[in-house]
Amino acid sequence: MSVVIRQPGVVLTDHLFQVPLDHDAPRGEQTEVYAREVVAAGRERDNLPWLLFLQGGPGGRAARPVGRDSWLDRALDDYRVLLLDQRGTGRSTPATRQTLPLRGGPAEQAAYLSHFRADSIVRDAELIRRRLLGEQGRWSLLGQSFGGFCTLTYLSLAPEGLREAMVTGGLAGLRSSAADVYRAAYPRVARKNAAHYARYPQDVEAVRRIAEHLLAAPAELPGGGRLTVEAF
Repeated sequence: MSVVIRQPGVVLTDHLFQVPLDHDAPRGEQTEVYAREVVAAGRERDNLPWLLFLQGGPGGRAARPVGRDSWLDRALDDYRVLLLDQRGTGRSTPATRQTLPLRGGPAEQAAYLSHFRADSIVRDAELIRRRLLGEQGRWSLLGQSFGGFCTLTYLSLAPEGLREAMVTGGLAGLRSSAADVYRAAYPRVARKNAAHYARYPQDVEAVRRIAEHLLAAPAELPGGGRLTVEAF
């Protein structure tokens, strides 16, 4: 059953969808995907076009708006917006360092995580689209950062489900690889570091001490990763 929440200027409807963990095995294990529908107050019954928002990350839940804030203020003039907690995030079935060990060893965990890529997110969205809009319904798509990469995957796998696609960041290069981008960034980072040390020379020794410490004993991060001297 959907839950409806009213806030100043908006009406929010929470949805939970059961989707296959592996879309190539639709009768196998199921997982849960959460989404929040947002519509301008007073327009709940209007036949508005839908806008699906795909969040950045990967690993970030969708925003939890309080009223007509941020970009939603403009979007709600024209659309009924769906904020998707992409599988593994937010109120969808979690995929975390606490839940992964329950899947078994490294090979089993890797196999499980292979179902959390952009292609699976897109196929989740297509199931949700058909349930909310019907087989012939099409919606607009707004992808931010990692959501932009998911948008490109959507255009590749299921363009028939889209009226239009908009990207704010996360647009892959057509002729440049990630290695090319990083290689171009290194000199810029070096220049910025040099400018920082010229302005704050006292930081040079502090950074050296931190680097020496991390070289001997990398620090554990709250999320379970390690802060190495290279990452620092």
